[in-house]
Amino acid sequence: MKASELKVGMKIKDGNGFSHEVTDIIKETAKTISVQLMNGTVKTFRKSTDVLIDKPKDKAAIKPKEPEKKFYRLDNILKHDADYNIIFGERSNGKTYAALEYGVKRFVESGFKEQTAIVRRWREDIKGKRAETLYSALTSNDRIRELTNGEYSEVFYFNGRWYLSNYDEDLQKHVPHTKPLAYSFALSEMEHDKSTSYPDITTIVFDEFLTRRYYLPDEFILFMNVLSTIIRHRSNVKIFMLGNTVNKYCPYFAEMGLKHIGQMEQGTIDIYKFGKGNLTIAVEYAATMSKEKESNKYFCFDDSESVQMIINGAWEMAIYPHLRTRYTPKDVLFTYFIEFSGNLLQCEIVCKDNEMFTYIHEKTTPIKNPDSDLIYSLEHNEKQNYRRRLLSTATPMDTKIARFYALEKVFFQNNEVGEIVRNYILQSSKSQFAKT
Repeated sequence: MKASELKVGMKIKDGNGFSHEVTDIIKETAKTISVQLMNGTVKTFRKSTDVLIDKPKDKAAIKPKEPEKKFYRLDNILKHDADYNIIFGERSNGKTYAALEYGVKRFVESGFKEQTAIVRRWREDIKGKRAETLYSALTSNDRIRELTNGEYSEVFYFNGRWYLSNYDEDLQKHVPHTKPLAYSFALSEMEHDKSTSYPDITTIVFDEFLTRRYYLPDEFILFMNVLSTIIRHRSNVKIFMLGNTVNKYCPYFAEMGLKHIGQMEQGTIDIYKFGKGNLTIAVEYAATMSKEKESNKYFCFDDSESVQMIINGAWEMAIYPHLRTRYTPKDVLFTYFIEFSGNLLQCEIVCKDNEMFTYIHEKTTPIKNPDSDLIYSLEHNEKQNYRRRLLSTATPMDTKIARFYALEKVFFQNNEVGEIVRNYILQSSKSQFAKT
């Protein structure tokens, strides 16, 4: 085609066969035309010159480039219409914002009827300043005003409840809607809520259900009791469980029968069906919202696996001591095993050059003597060779094993094995009876 026909958006091929998009017509005279290309250069052509244009063969097949997502949205997981919606991923990617926004939408669209339950592990997480600022992101960007068509501009917290509200400058006070938007529930204090009825709650948001710290004793049962208190005999409730990727060995996964968490890839959703299909659980490993966040520069330390969760949503994992000493089977004094979350570990107490330590590695074959070898497992077992508490002092052998952990003379095949042992110790320490 002739250069006189050039338009913005067309692609010119150069002598090497590379294409350059025309981004602007800089100057046009009777005989010449000057255009700016995508790479910033300016080319001037005689209008009578033939220009080689790169035209796509099938325009219908070309899809416009979608803008990069900056924050998480619920759209994909809601398509599955699941009862439980479990979402985990990188920090500050918008999981909480999206779930809270969903609850506000249901409240407004139902004529200020359908409410939200905000569930946290500890009461301290949903009181005072933390509670007051829970909806601050939806207020600061005017999302509350948009969702309510200008009727309300903020969410006001008072006495364990959140209300849509406006602030009256003349009265110098908040003027809330008469009905709460949301109620707070703490698993650590669930006994206080048993006798109260919440017939209008249709959205339950359990935030930060994943933790690297301590879970409450029988926490899953406490959560089920909270759900029972709220849901009663209804079937119109959606439950959102949100977490950062801080612990892939969370007890909720085992209790709920979610067996493939460790194999999930980012950006995927797994669906589980229970009770002959009556119960649906959707599990989403949220994709990284932005490949290169501006804040990433603060976490770009060399060889630091522990910050990858912050940067891209990888499972958080501590750095555990690895063994540098070589030993042979004759150096092994005693062997015991740990069964946990579908993993089997072999733990060897070793004496090498008068130094004693414990080395723990994965075991890929069955235990040869399951009726006599010492086995630690969270499953209750009447056999004498089974134990639950790894750091127990109930027997002389338990005391000797625990001493290696107290002296930090335990080494691991890799960090994944270290994570398994750490989580086993945390969960096995919650005895309903003796502390030893």
